[in-house]
Amino acid sequence: MQQTTDTILMIRPVNFRMNEQTAVNNYFQEDLDIKNAEINTKAQEEFDAFVEKLRAVGINVIVEEDDKLRDTPDSIFPNNWVSFHGNGDVAVYPMFAENRRRERREEVFMRLEKEGFKIENIIDYTSAEDEGVFLEGTGSILMDRVNRKAYCALSPRADEDLFIEFCEDFEYTPVIFTANQTVDGDRLPIYHTNVMMCLAENFAVICLDSIDDKKERKNVVKHLKQDGKEIISITEAQMHQFAGNMLQLRGNESRYLVMSEAAHKSLTKDQINRIEKHCPILSSSLETIETCGGGSARCMMAEVFLPKEV
Repeated sequence: MQQTTDTILMIRPVNFRMNEQTAVNNYFQEDLDIKNAEINTKAQEEFDAFVEKLRAVGINVIVEEDDKLRDTPDSIFPNNWVSFHGNGDVAVYPMFAENRRRERREEVFMRLEKEGFKIENIIDYTSAEDEGVFLEGTGSILMDRVNRKAYCALSPRADEDLFIEFCEDFEYTPVIFTANQTVDGDRLPIYHTNVMMCLAENFAVICLDSIDDKKERKNVVKHLKQDGKEIISITEAQMHQFAGNMLQLRGNESRYLVMSEAAHKSLTKDQINRIEKHCPILSSSLETIETCGGGSARCMMAEVFLPKEV
């Protein structure tokens, strides 16, 4: 099994705006003082430029248009509702915000099959929504596919029992912790693991400062070191520029660490050198998407590990 893929699914937005239903515990979101239609247009421009950059280095981007009638302001972040696995399994996840549940669309699976991918089983966790229990895909779960470990920062959107169930179903060893950020002087759980941590083949970018519990922090470090990952630490301020929200992908010539321009600019020279020792950085401006959506480059990409039809 490989840690990185050369194929991703991205959803082009048609109703992008600040989602009031997710703002309650996504402290990265801010309101922009412009009309929603304008916000959506700007988001589309950022989206299209980003896709172009990815394709230019040989990353296979499957773009599916959002469905206007569903009114899904966060559909640009498909990694929260679905994950695609190397054995042909697809996992579908329970979402915290009610209007995000409408993002789950059959057409997406049909599109992947049309592109020649094989879907064997769909493992559906969405009934947990009835109990008010959530686990938001690869936003909540960071998978080390090679070493069969899954990292999860618990939050209102990442339930411990459901995460353990996922790990049993997909045969991962769970690494569980809580990551916090300071909001108006209080330490509150970060909504998604993938904003404070990125797992690449040979390294991890992580905001260790956000793991307040020393024992938990030590445990995370132990697992990463055990698996030979170089640990590149970022600060909480850098995390707020989405420096944890990165994804390593395979292009034609090499692997790339994909991130937003804001994340890239927030990194120090030393951090950039340490990353570039492993692979080049590819960044794109996602300012509108980050500000209103409270998510960045990583959230926009659902990795496709499905087997191809022979």
